[in-house]
Amino acid sequence: MGLFDSLKRGLERSREALNEVFYFGGEVDESFWEDLEDTLVMGDMGGEIAMRVTDDLRETAARKNLKTADQLRVALAERLCEFFVEPESDIFDDTPSCVLFVGINGAGKTTTVGKIASAEAGAGKNVVIGSADTFRAAAIEQLDVWGERAGVPVIKRDRGSDPASVCYDVLDQADKLGSDLVLIDTAGRLHSSPELMRELAKVVKVTRKRAESCAAGPMPVHVVLVIDSATGQNGLAQAQEFNEALGLDGIIMTKLDGTAKGGIALAVAEQLKLPIYRIGVGEQVEDLQRFDASSFCRALVGLN
Repeated sequence: MGLFDSLKRGLERSREALNEVFYFGGEVDESFWEDLEDTLVMGDMGGEIAMRVTDDLRETAARKNLKTADQLRVALAERLCEFFVEPESDIFDDTPSCVLFVGINGAGKTTTVGKIASAEAGAGKNVVIGSADTFRAAAIEQLDVWGERAGVPVIKRDRGSDPASVCYDVLDQADKLGSDLVLIDTAGRLHSSPELMRELAKVVKVTRKRAESCAAGPMPVHVVLVIDSATGQNGLAQAQEFNEALGLDGIIMTKLDGTAKGGIALAVAEQLKLPIYRIGVGEQVEDLQRFDASSFCRALVGLN
C-alpha cells in the first residue's frame, strides 16, 4: 500500500460524512450548501472556518460553473489547502536538530518519538532519544523498546529526576556521541495548569541554553506539540495554551485514523499559523507520515 493509499485509509472516518453530502444526486441546491457547512462544522473545523469555506466554494462554483460532485470536491480540496502553513524546512531532516515533544497525557508523544527515531535512524541519521518524562515509568520503558528496535541510544535518569536536568544530560551525551538528531520526550502537562506550564517553560529554556554550546556548533531546538486528533476542538484549546506558554514551532497530529474529526488539523493550522510536521494515520511506523497539505486535503474530500 502506497503512502497516499495509507493516508486515504487513515482518513476514512473523517471522509464518510463528506461523501454523504457529495452523493446528492446531481443538483446543487440550497440544502446542499447547508449540509456541507454543517458537515464541516461536525468535522471540527470550527464554525467560522466552515462558513468561510462554504461561502467561498459557493462563489467559486457560480463563477466557474461547477456542477458535478468531482468538480466540487477538487475545488473544496484546493480551498482547504490554503489554510495550511508550509514549513520552511523539515526539522527532522534538516540537522543538526533537537526536538522537544510536548502535550497532554495520552496524546501519543512517546510513541511518536519512537516512530520518528526509527524512521530517521533508518534514513541514516545519528539519533539520540531523551526520556524527560520522569513521572511515568511506562514512558521510559516504552522508549527503551523503541530505542532497541531502532538501534539508537536512550538517555534516561531515575524516575522523579528533574526534567530540565535530564534534558541537559541528554544534550551532553548527544554532544559526546556526535548525534545530529536529538528527540526528547517530555511529561504530559495539563494546558490548564499554569504551574506545570511554567515548569515546562524551564525545560525548554535549559535545553536551549545547553544546545548553544554543542561542540559542533549551536544546535537549533524546536518545540513541537503532539495533539490527539480525537480531542477535537479541545485540541485547539490545548494548542493555544501551549503556544502562548512556550512559543511552539509546529504540530504533530496523531490518531487521525480513529476519529471523524479530521478537520481539527485545519483549525489548528489556521488559528496558530504553525506548520504540521507529521500526521498519524495508523499503528505502524510508516503510518506516521510527513504532512503534505495537498495530499491531506485530497484524501479528506475523497479524491485520488
